[in-house]
Amino acid sequence: MLRIHFTSHDLHNIRISRRPDPLWELICAACRLATHQGPLEFGAWRRSVRERLATDPMAGHAVHTLQTLVPPVGYIPDFLTPSVTEGGLPAALEAIHATSRSRLRHELGRLAAARPLPVWTTGLGRPGDRGMRSLVTALDISSRALLEPRWAHVRRAVRDDVDLRSHILLDGGVVPLLESLRPLARWKAPVLEVEYPADRDLHLEGRGLRLVPSYFCWRRPTALADPALGPVLVYPVTSRPLDSFTLNGNALDRLLGRTRASVLTEVARSGSRTTSEVATAVGIAMPSASYQLAILRDGGLVASRRDGQYVLHTATLMGHQLLGGDDGELRPTLTVGCIS
Repeated sequence: MLRIHFTSHDLHNIRISRRPDPLWELICAACRLATHQGPLEFGAWRRSVRERLATDPMAGHAVHTLQTLVPPVGYIPDFLTPSVTEGGLPAALEAIHATSRSRLRHELGRLAAARPLPVWTTGLGRPGDRGMRSLVTALDISSRALLEPRWAHVRRAVRDDVDLRSHILLDGGVVPLLESLRPLARWKAPVLEVEYPADRDLHLEGRGLRLVPSYFCWRRPTALADPALGPVLVYPVTSRPLDSFTLNGNALDRLLGRTRASVLTEVARSGSRTTSEVATAVGIAMPSASYQLAILRDGGLVASRRDGQYVLHTATLMGHQLLGGDDGELRPTLTVGCIS
């Protein structure tokens, strides 16, 4: 479990990356390539990449170099994912090339404690050593081999995720945005509890948090290992290579039942609603509204939080996606100022 501790300032300093982060996607793609995870989502991509690597020795060598530093599980050096928000992959690769020798020794030493590393890693960053330039070249070639075949899907999936979360933020604020990360994370003010392979605490201490939606991230979020670096939470987008389906009104009624579908639609369209407001809008009794909201909440379609004497209900990301084909207003294409 990763526990991210917020201050009031941190809650006003949450940013969402509007575009895919090429290095985070590359690192996550290297992990997906090395495993059998997500056969439906990534199986065809894996087969096509492996076919290319079998016939392209340069690409095969580059990806092998990448996977030397990126195990499918466990610690991954932070220097491979610098916080570069402008300039795309070229700027990010230059940031890697500029990594200090002391940082390289520290992070590669930590990696070497968990798995054997080849001799060439010990010379990285030394004066006159060309190893870092060779590593950057390998990352560039790996990016073309692993990411280019899916980059259109990556961009669309990240764009759709950002659009949905922008809508949640605009209608409900920061707390519903954090709650929209369920079931990957749970907001228990002032802490965001994240599904994570290690038990650790991250205190933001006024630095804020950058949320990075990722196509190749799988099952649970990931973060930088060094708490002194700019806080980042990389999380899997909901949309996958097999695009999320949406339901028209009749199909939604058949799936959820007319009353429950009406409750979900009302909560999603309005941003946030109290139980009594839902009951009035839908035309049902308070106990019935409370019952329907509880079922939707248990199903991950609605999140609820107490605000003074009221309980406010908001649609989760899953709830918005289920309604995506129902009403164009539920999938806007705008972003807001705090999203970078």
